This record gives sequence, structure tokens and C-alpha cells, in this order.
Amino acid sequence: MQRYLSADWIYPITHAPIANGVLEVAITGEIVSVLTAEEAINKNIKDVEQFEGVLVPGFVNTHCHLELSHLFEKIPKQTGLPVFVKEIVAQRAATDQVVIAAMDAADKQMYENGIIAVGDISNQLLSKEVKQHSALYYHTFVEVFGVNSPSQPIIDEAIKIRDGYWPLKASVVPHAPYSVSTELFRYIEKITRPQDILSIHNQETAAENEFFEKGTGDFEAMYQRMGVPKSEAHGTGENAIRYHLPQLPNNTTLLVHNTFTSKADIDFAMAQHQDLYWCLCPNANVYIEDKLPNVNLFFELKDKVTLGTDSLASNHQLSILAEMCTLQQKFHLPFEVLLQWATINGAKFLGIDDWCGSFEIGKIPGVNLIGLDSAGLIKSIKVKRLI
Repeated sequence: MQRYLSADWIYPITHAPIANGVLEVAITGEIVSVLTAEEAINKNIKDVEQFEGVLVPGFVNTHCHLELSHLFEKIPKQTGLPVFVKEIVAQRAATDQVVIAAMDAADKQMYENGIIAVGDISNQLLSKEVKQHSALYYHTFVEVFGVNSPSQPIIDEAIKIRDGYWPLKASVVPHAPYSVSTELFRYIEKITRPQDILSIHNQETAAENEFFEKGTGDFEAMYQRMGVPKSEAHGTGENAIRYHLPQLPNNTTLLVHNTFTSKADIDFAMAQHQDLYWCLCPNANVYIEDKLPNVNLFFELKDKVTLGTDSLASNHQLSILAEMCTLQQKFHLPFEVLLQWATINGAKFLGIDDWCGSFEIGKIPGVNLIGLDSAGLIKSIKVKRLI
């Protein structure tokens, strides 16, 4: 049995928007056809479900920390990243039962917010059960960090966790430049498989660049508190991205946050790496640093930009539409560009654009109904998931 869905506009993503078009969708969720209003009339299609608003494919959240869901509203806002990290470490401990219940609720929240696929950061195997029973697709990034510990045990444990996620997709990735030693980067490169996709937090705070350029600042103070000596990488006159990117394998890679990334950094990165994506998490950036990236710098890279929510420790909700809304309000970006970032780009990064990310025949991308005014502005962060 087919469903016929129509709205004021349909945004297929890979084709121009269609006014009053009709989506023909199989009971399995597969797109059977994408019709103009005239084509639907000519086919004498009956029982069309008519909606006010616009129909868009399911959203792709390329950066989330499901394991931190139990920290919702527990971390103070706008403390800056070093203090935020300290609070995460101090408050993270909880029983498995509490963490799993919070993850399950967060997973359901993402589903209700029209998200269809997630790139999720994990430090343990605890989220596997939630992910296996979820209606969402997950790729798990098993995150490692270490600046003064032997790298082999860290990597061995990460491989164990990665392989434990099978049959779900997973890969081992570095946490951030300030938390991964040169030796550990070498181990990551050694165990990265050709099919792996990678992720790393990049230039999330001004202190990150300062630490690598001058060897001073909040991260230098954090190293002192931990009793960890600085390395030759700190105080080189070159910033964080010039430290970590040349050490990463040339696999498809996502740089996350990019709050303090410059045009020169972007030029360097795109020349350095063949398949690089840039993830923006604006609401988390405001929550932690009260600072947004210069998003206009990424406009020319619109085929390589994705969106993420970060975690409920650093966000009020897990909603890609809410991230789009913030970017549109602050930077007046066209809705079509934001929608591309929220759908097909993330699907391409995760390697799942063969079945989601756009309304194309044979795909099962999910169908969301959202509100858009006549000026192309998002009315609210409310999503009605139709399929």
C-alpha cells in the first residue's frame, strides 16, 4: 500500500524544490516517485495527504555524545571549554542503569526530532544495546585520548570496543589535538582500516590554538594540574590544526566544531587532506563558549559542511532543526543550504547516501514536515515526523 504526501513545498535536496508536489511512498518507507502537482493530476492520484508546510528528508546528526545524556542541565553554561571538560570528568560517573535510561530517552528524542542517522562519540561499549534496538542508524566513533600514558594499552582497549560494536559500524578516532600525543596519533594511523571514517574535535576554543602556538593558557594550566609536561608540539608558533591534521590518515574525516577556525586554516586543511568534512554544532558552541564559528567562511565549502548537536551536557535538545534555526538567525543563510548541510552532506560523510539524505526513487530517507514562512525562514524547531 502506498501513501501520497503533499505540502506547500517538497525539498528533494538533489533537485529544485517542488511547489505542491506529491511524494509517493511505499509502506516500507521507500520513495516510489517524486511528482510535480501536474504529474500527480495527470496520474489521477487519489487519497493525497495534504499538509501545510514543507516536506524534507530525515536529518543526519554527524556529531553526538549519547553517553553524556545523563548530564542534561548539570554542567554550567558558558564556562569555556577547559572548565566544561573538567566538569564532565567530575560529574560523569553514574550507574549503568542511569546512563542507559538517559541514552534511550535521548535516542527517542532524536527520532521524534526527525533525525534518521547519527555519528556518535563513545568511550565504552555501553551504548551498543540502545543503538541495536534504535530506529536510527548509528556509526560509533570510539574516542581515544592520552598525552603521557603508554599508547599500546589505549589502542588495544579501543580496538576491543570498536570490534565489540559489530555488526554496527564503528571506528577508532582521536579526541582532540590537546588530548592526543604524537605517539598515540601514530598508533591510530597504524590501526585505521581503509573503510574507516574518522572524526576529531577541532579548534573548539581559543585556548586550543594558544596552547599550540605559544604553549600558554588554560590548557597549559590543565597540563600542570595533571602533572603532565608539555611536549615539543606546544609553543611552536603554529596552531592546533597544523599539529593534528598531518598526523591523521587520509580517510574520510570530520572536523568538529571549528569555532576558532580561520580562512587560512581552511585553505591549509583542504590542501592537506583529500576528503575532509566540517561539522558545525552552533548551539553547543554557544552553550560552552558563547561563541559561534565564522560560518560565512564555510559557505564556499557547502558540499562538505555537516551539522551536529553535540551532547545533552552541552545543549538544550538534540535537534538538527534547532541547529539550522540558530545558524539562520545569526548568519541569514539560505534554507536550501542549511538543509543540504542537515541531510545529504551528513549522509555522504557517513557513507549512507545510497539510502538516505534526499528524496530519490529507491531511498528510505524518512519524511519530515516542518514550518517555513514565505521568506524562507524556519518558523520553529518543531518537527512532525511523517515516516
